[in-house]
Amino acid sequence: MTSTMMPPHATARPVRGGFGRQLHAEWTKFRTVRGWVWSAVGALLTICLVGLLATAASNTSDPDGSSALPVGPGGEAVNDSFTFVHQQLRGDGTLTVSVSSLAGVVTTSPTDSKAGLAPWAKAGIIVKDGLDQGSAYAAMMVTGAHGVRMQYDYTHDTAGTTGTVSHRSPRWLRLKRSGDTLTGYESPDGAHWTEVGHADLTGLSATPQVGLFVTSPSAVDGTGTGTGFAPAVATGTFDQVLLGGGWTDGSWRTGQVGGDAGTSGSYSQHTKSGATPSGSGFAITGAGDIAPVVGGPAGSGVRTIENFLVGAFAGLIIMVVVGTGYITVEYRRGMIGVTLAASPRRGRVLVAKALVVGSVAFAAGVAAAAVMVPFGGQWSQSNGFPVLTVPTATELRVIVGTGLLLAVASVFALAVGTILRRSAVAITVVVVGMVLPYLLAAASLLPDGAADWLLRVTPAAGFAIQQSVERYDQVVTVYAPSSGYFPLAPWAGFAVLCAYAAAAFAAAVVLLRRRDV
Repeated sequence: MTSTMMPPHATARPVRGGFGRQLHAEWTKFRTVRGWVWSAVGALLTICLVGLLATAASNTSDPDGSSALPVGPGGEAVNDSFTFVHQQLRGDGTLTVSVSSLAGVVTTSPTDSKAGLAPWAKAGIIVKDGLDQGSAYAAMMVTGAHGVRMQYDYTHDTAGTTGTVSHRSPRWLRLKRSGDTLTGYESPDGAHWTEVGHADLTGLSATPQVGLFVTSPSAVDGTGTGTGFAPAVATGTFDQVLLGGGWTDGSWRTGQVGGDAGTSGSYSQHTKSGATPSGSGFAITGAGDIAPVVGGPAGSGVRTIENFLVGAFAGLIIMVVVGTGYITVEYRRGMIGVTLAASPRRGRVLVAKALVVGSVAFAAGVAAAAVMVPFGGQWSQSNGFPVLTVPTATELRVIVGTGLLLAVASVFALAVGTILRRSAVAITVVVVGMVLPYLLAAASLLPDGAADWLLRVTPAAGFAIQQSVERYDQVVTVYAPSSGYFPLAPWAGFAVLCAYAAAAFAAAVVLLRRRDV
């Protein structure tokens, strides 16, 4: 007779799918409560509705949207306006110039102007793929206050010698083309050269436009138009111009790349752009900029992805309510004991709840952003507003980041709800700690320093994951939360929120194990 009893030292097989069953149970619990399901749908719709309402106005100054921004090689919106004295280069070659002066004029009122130079006023030499705005380029230049620079394709900037130029201390600049590679050099005397940098412009035309340029963005000036920036122009003096290599002819043509100064806000009714022969060189006057477009006063009227997702904070509040209620309702109805009895491993219960509510919030956030990013852009352009174009990778990060923002906030709310066991108190703690600092900073209700501090040390730092505008050293603007700029990089700010959520979740697991018996 065979015994069915287990040997004394045998152990029972572990039940497979234990966590899977727990996860399924929590999902079933979530989806059977219609209020939670409809709240998640409401979060999605709220993000879209608030975004549409916030961008519903029409641009009466440009109803046709004709001020669409040019797009650079990297997919970013750019300023590309300057006075250009140029000719065509066939094949490889070099251009060498001596710059002996860079001066400027700032428009202080509709009727007055004064001498002044924007820090990023530029005078130098450029190899440009074509005359169309946004085409690839590499340039060597002197600047108003940042010395010699080599810049290319709008976002790349390499520093050379510091200091300003003068007739007593001119600066020699050289660009050398070899295939798709442009190398920039500088010299104090035209004899001893130092390489500043190089650029690989893949696909550069066999016959690019090459020549001398001058441009100037707005200057910081308290007597400006109320934004702190006043329109400015610059004049550069080129004493000598030396050509070498495959130049097609020796005739220079003068023109303006870009019909105006774009979003740089630089113009002047007192000083006109153009070029005048000066000895063996030129005196060139220009305005505008060759740089990425950024937010802030200089870019007012330009809409960004953040404008279309302004409703994310409202959707987040809804998911915070769901996250806290997902646990506190069990305390309120006395069901927590049943849940924990069914699954004695209490940390597993909380993890399962976090995965369910986090996944639902993530799906709602991604869906809302995936709709609003493209639709908001088309909606704004149809209303006459130019839209700040960003690389595809940035768009994807913002879309996925919106989902992650809602997901982590929901898990954070779940953890706080577990700790406090009361919905109203838990919701208040999360909203005050996360949403309120964001609103105070974004609405300019706090000084910039205080706003920066809040967005560094509070969970509101997580909203940085939605930032699409970049910070560039070579572009002067108001880099503040009110202009869409967070003090931390997108993933760094998101990491701050994750740290708060992780700490709260760890505390919730410990309390769930010790307190709820």
